[in-house]
Amino acid sequence: MQESKARDVNVVSTVQLKSPVDLVNSLPITQPAETTVLEGREAIRGVLRGEDPRMMMVVGPCSIHDEKAALEYAERLLALSQDVNDRLLLVMRVYFEKPRTTVGWKGLIYDPHLNDTLEIATGLQRARRLMRDIAEMGMCAGTEFLDPIIPQYLADLVSWATIGARTTESQTHRQMASGLSMPVGFKNGTDGSAQVAVDAMIAAKSSQSFLGIDHFGQTSVVNTRGNPDGHLVLRGGRSGANYGAEAIADAQKLLSSSDVRSQLLVDCSHGNSNKDHTQQSIVFKDVVEQRVNGDDNIIGCMMESNLNPGAQKLNGDAESLEYGVSITDACIGWGETESLIRWAHAEVGAAKAEAPAD
Repeated sequence: MQESKARDVNVVSTVQLKSPVDLVNSLPITQPAETTVLEGREAIRGVLRGEDPRMMMVVGPCSIHDEKAALEYAERLLALSQDVNDRLLLVMRVYFEKPRTTVGWKGLIYDPHLNDTLEIATGLQRARRLMRDIAEMGMCAGTEFLDPIIPQYLADLVSWATIGARTTESQTHRQMASGLSMPVGFKNGTDGSAQVAVDAMIAAKSSQSFLGIDHFGQTSVVNTRGNPDGHLVLRGGRSGANYGAEAIADAQKLLSSSDVRSQLLVDCSHGNSNKDHTQQSIVFKDVVEQRVNGDDNIIGCMMESNLNPGAQKLNGDAESLEYGVSITDACIGWGETESLIRWAHAEVGAAKAEAPAD
């Protein structure tokens, strides 16, 4: 390339990565994993369309930083899922990218060694291997896509995706979502407004053409047909919580008037719990009761949950971290998670038993 003092003034270096096809070929999706992913997507679509009466529960760590702990969590969640699968659809939260208001650890993909060495190639490989391992055991997974290049490396292993509060308003992310192969939840904005998520749903269900990369890593024009399975995720915001019956009714009116899917999911963390993990159970029980009392447009809940409760500071020494404890947002522990899921299973079952026969 022609040298120029006008180019790359603040770029220190560029490092080439494996193309998506090379990484996929080195860690190919197996038949059991593919079956888990596809069946998970269809089950979630069934819930969204009202064809599947189960409530969807997306539970798992705020972020993944330890694959061993993540696999242990997946094993526990899978066993629980087998007990409650008749009334609840469990999806594991497997998040590798963390949006930051300023700076901080951005997730396993970006800093897999937790020490600012930023070996992204290693992070992508470890993330893909973990997603495949979880799918192979039969547990379907959901993740947030933050960088629009990442789906080319991981999307074939994802059953459900989200676009976060900071990026729902982004045209880049709306375009990306229009081409994703799985249902996508759009979170309300950080101010608490659901309008930006509704706008995102409209954009994402439309066909789009935009710049991206293909499976060989070549810069390309990506043409999509649009994603019909976008839906709203209420997570609260600076204006306060939005999980109550009145807030949900207002959101559903907005969705209906905008001619988009009226079904929504409630995130029990973030603004809805005032960033206090001990408050997630309050939100969870309130939302489940709303569903039990007849609001079928509430399709489910999301909780930030880990093997052990709370959070710890990342100190640059991965070996000294407490096992199974979040290094980002504080989470509820496994014991509380299982108790809440089993409570919801019983509540949904009781409501069905009391429902009048047709």
